[in-house]
Amino acid sequence: MDRTLIKDIADCVSKEIVIKGRALNVRDLGNVSFVLVQDYTGTIQTVWDKKVDAKMGDAVEISGLVKKDDRSKTGYEIEGSDLKVVSKCIEDCPIDISKPESNLQLTTLLDLRPISLRHPKVQAIFKLYDLLLKAYESVMREEGFTEIKTPKILEAASEGGANFFKIDYFEKEAYLAQSPQLYKQIMVGVFERVFEIGSTFRAEPHFTTRHVNEYISLDAEIGFIDSFLDVTEILNKVLRKIFVEVGKEGQQYLEMYNAEMPKVPEKIPHIKLAEIKKIIKEKYNYEILESTDIDPEGERLAGRWAQEEHGSDFLFVTHYPWQEKPFYTMPSDDKQDETEGFDLLFRGMEIVTGSQRINEYKALIENMEKKGVKPKGLEFYLDVFKFGMPPHGGWGMGSERLIQQILGLKSIKEAVLFPRDVKRLSP
Repeated sequence: MDRTLIKDIADCVSKEIVIKGRALNVRDLGNVSFVLVQDYTGTIQTVWDKKVDAKMGDAVEISGLVKKDDRSKTGYEIEGSDLKVVSKCIEDCPIDISKPESNLQLTTLLDLRPISLRHPKVQAIFKLYDLLLKAYESVMREEGFTEIKTPKILEAASEGGANFFKIDYFEKEAYLAQSPQLYKQIMVGVFERVFEIGSTFRAEPHFTTRHVNEYISLDAEIGFIDSFLDVTEILNKVLRKIFVEVGKEGQQYLEMYNAEMPKVPEKIPHIKLAEIKKIIKEKYNYEILESTDIDPEGERLAGRWAQEEHGSDFLFVTHYPWQEKPFYTMPSDDKQDETEGFDLLFRGMEIVTGSQRINEYKALIENMEKKGVKPKGLEFYLDVFKFGMPPHGGWGMGSERLIQQILGLKSIKEAVLFPRDVKRLSP
């Protein structure tokens, strides 16, 4: 008999079927037993008039009769007739994957990651994440972007600074990509609009709930812009579409976290960094140093202001200081100590960094010299600007932070399958 998927059970009432999946829970009540089975499409309870030879975690194949049952969460159950253990657990499962809540400390959750990922509530994070990646790709293509895949092993650090991982590359030194930035810009000269979903690496020794050292960035670069406001406008439009799509398809996963997809405004409010610093000091009595951009508490208060003042979960903070931004960021014409750069805050956390880029060769070289960035190893990138690069800009968006904020997760590491931080290289 062919396998039936659990999602199709409703079409099989009063029929004998075969399902395959994992035993999430096994309960023996003497004269009756219950086995809760999960496959990749859902879960269903099977009922037996005998004790069954299976335990939690076993991979099973079950034959039985489908019955309608209004007491069941799914509305159906299977009256089991035959159970075959396809692959048996040789040890008791270290985590109870049958409970609605995992109730595990983060360290335990991550140490036992290959098993904790089997918990339905943990799975829900990554089912929602899957929908996010699907929506981003779909929307970007709809907006005329071409998907690219750029190198992650580089001759020179793409962002400069010190937050890069150095690796041995045969007889040379190489670096893991801090972003696809340089290649995105090159490809603007080819396709005009490009996007990438890919890994980025930051050697930042953070011990926070919002940082990891390898994450998946949702990047984009756009040619023939008039200003960075064209970039924020397109990003605004993209996010609106993504959140609608994920909200439609991911309702069951959102419900498991009592979460709702926020509505992205038609026009997300913009405010200059210098202005929001003043507001935070005057309204919330919290001072951000003038020499820095904005700290996590400042972001939280900026998000609070956006909600109180505009009823928005989102806020563009613009015109970041020149000294804080990478060498390719366009300085502002009216104030050379500011840039045409922005961050997007979502519920008080930065999820996007973007800007207009310098597109003229001479200006780019001059900006590098001012910042002390050496051109060695970057010739492949710099030479492109000798050949008519249009005005352009783009963004990099932290996908895991998006999921963290949507579901209200305590740590970004919960939204990473196998997180890498200062101390964690395994599993």
